[in-house]
Order: sequence, then structure tokens, then C-alpha cells
Amino acid sequence: MPLLKKPEMVGSFHNIYEGIENLSSSYLKPYAKKETILNPKVHIYDAGSVPRLLPNIESSISTKFYRCSTSYNRNCDKYVAYDFSSICPSCQRVMSSELSSVGLPSVTNMESSGEGGYVKGLVSYMVMDDLEVKPMSIISSTITLLNTFNVKEIGDLEEKVVNLGMDEGVKLLNASLRSKTVLTDVFLPRMEVETGSQMAT
Repeated sequence: MPLLKKPEMVGSFHNIYEGIENLSSSYLKPYAKKETILNPKVHIYDAGSVPRLLPNIESSISTKFYRCSTSYNRNCDKYVAYDFSSICPSCQRVMSSELSSVGLPSVTNMESSGEGGYVKGLVSYMVMDDLEVKPMSIISSTITLLNTFNVKEIGDLEEKVVNLGMDEGVKLLNASLRSKTVLTDVFLPRMEVETGSQMAT
């Protein structure tokens, strides 16, 4: 996976890796670890089974919590960590004392409530033509986007709703390995693009 972030790669596929790498942890759900997505564990599968592209979310959910290993400083009680190698902000000691957890949501409950995945659902994300992904602030990002593409008339814009299934996913993967305009290549047939450019002239 780290090879995908090399800018000399042809196409846009490396932008996906860089987008995850640059995404602030504040956009991820508490149980989701960026490291799990960027550097998933590779397992050997037999020919009859096909692994999922992303690792099972269950493997990224931490069911253990840790507190500061010292009890001398009362301020240490305010902090808890998912990682036993974290450093306490109060006393600078390793937070290696395991705590007992009660009432954690199960993977089944999260999936049934539609809360699966890695990122928080209240945030919108903008995917650019080269597969660059950014969190989207509706007003500021829209204005920035219009300025980037030198759009003068809002009426010139057209909304296009697309369906994303297995076929489209394969086309996106194929286009991402060779093109810098992935979404245009997949969702705007060449005839539409040519017709639009002819009408503009």
C-alpha cells in the first residue's frame, strides 16, 4: 500500500492513499485506526475466497482502554487511551494500566444501525476528478471549487446523479490506474464530453 502514494505513479490511484494519510483523525470514528486502513495485515487466501478490499472493521475496534501507570498525580485520572503505548499528557508516563470497559457497542449493533465504516457520518466529503478526497465545508469549499475552475455563471453548472455498483467500481479502478480525470472518464461518456465542448465553441 505505501507504494501507492508515490507521485510518479501513473494515474490517480496514489491520491486515494494520500487522502487517507492526510485526513485528520478528528474525522474518524473513535474505534477506527488510520493505521489499519493504510497498512492492513495481509492474509493468505485460497483460490475460492476473495478478500475484502478494506479490512474488517471488527479488527480495528479497540475493546481495551488504558490509563496512566502511576496513581500519584490526580490529574492523570482525566485521561484514557486506546493504545497502551500512549503518553499521559499530565505526567508524561506511559498509559499502560488496563481498565475494565462496560457497555461498548458491538460491531453487529453498529452495522444494523447504519453506523459502520471508518469516518463520521455527519461530515460531507468532496471527491475530485483525480480522486483527491477532502472534507467539505459546504459554503467555503463550494466557493473555492468555483474559483478553482473559473466558473463565472452558476447557471452553466449541471448536476449529474450516478449509480455506483460493481461494474462502476471496476471501471473506476481501471481508470484510476491510467488517468488523471477518473470521474469524467467513467461517468461522462466521451460522446457527452465532445458534444459539450462543441456546443461551447
